[in-house]
Amino acid sequence: MTAKHDNLKPDPLAQTHEVFNQARALEDYNAYDNDTALREAVRRHGAGWAEDRLSAHGAKTGSAEVIEWGFLANEHKPQFFSHDRQGYRVDFVKYHEAYHRLMTLGLESGIHSAPWADPKPGAHVARAAQSYLQGQVEAGHGCPLTMTFASVPSIKLTSSLAKEWLPKILNNAYDPRNVPHMEKQALTIGMGMTEKQGGSDVRANTTRAYPVAAEGPGEAYELVGHKWFTSAPMCDAFLVLAQTDNGLSCFLVPRWRPDGSKNPIQVQRLKNKMGNVSNASSEIELRGALGWMIGEEGRGVPAIIEMVAMTRFDCMVGSTSGQRQAVAQAVNHAMGRA
Repeated sequence: MTAKHDNLKPDPLAQTHEVFNQARALEDYNAYDNDTALREAVRRHGAGWAEDRLSAHGAKTGSAEVIEWGFLANEHKPQFFSHDRQGYRVDFVKYHEAYHRLMTLGLESGIHSAPWADPKPGAHVARAAQSYLQGQVEAGHGCPLTMTFASVPSIKLTSSLAKEWLPKILNNAYDPRNVPHMEKQALTIGMGMTEKQGGSDVRANTTRAYPVAAEGPGEAYELVGHKWFTSAPMCDAFLVLAQTDNGLSCFLVPRWRPDGSKNPIQVQRLKNKMGNVSNASSEIELRGALGWMIGEEGRGVPAIIEMVAMTRFDCMVGSTSGQRQAVAQAVNHAMGRA
């Protein structure tokens, strides 16, 4: 005898509804070719010669692949390891692979180097446009890109350091390995100015610099103190302010000493941030860290301002690129909805 309900066969994958009136994701588009205002600005300000390069970069940054890198870099925050599993102090920050891919794209495209390597009319305009496109994908990795770019005028103040460091800084390549800068052909540069007691008033800095032998520009010093905010702590070297007997001075402080030993720049912790989470920002202590003076002794603020001014220009470019991407997303959403 057949059971009463044996012939009832409900569909386990029944369709509950149809998805419609939804915009498609904004991806696989050309962020340069579709930006009329940007194209007009590039031409008006003398960088029309760079349009082919900018169009190629716009296609790349508008691709689904690169946009996904941006999402992944923010989803997987940097991880800090003070020591390795054998107990050695390493001060290592581990980034997701997507962050490294974004860095590779930016550095291989010359965002950090182009106007210095080929300073022709419109070079800074072209570079700003390229940075503007890159920033629409993800903002955090723009910090080490802009610091590396902006370090060049400051480092040029001392010719001996410029001769040694600039060829690798201006190389259009990315080497994220945690190895001494002597073993690399491409370097990134960070910056450490602010301290707990002073904040943006760097005149209140208490970090001290002691000459190893001779004193003055290009000479070696040991730095003792702290920095309340050092962004991108895996950069190969940092521009740092410290007090000497003749006032606040600027120093280039690498993560490794010339003999290959670790420079005692100790990361205390990473900042817990509301935004810009893909990029690590850290608090550090300098425990006799070796560095070389940049610019004149006692003129550290004018020396590092050469770098700061360029980074603040990029902050403006980055903020504008974020606004542009917000508008693009809103337009795309409105166009795809009824």
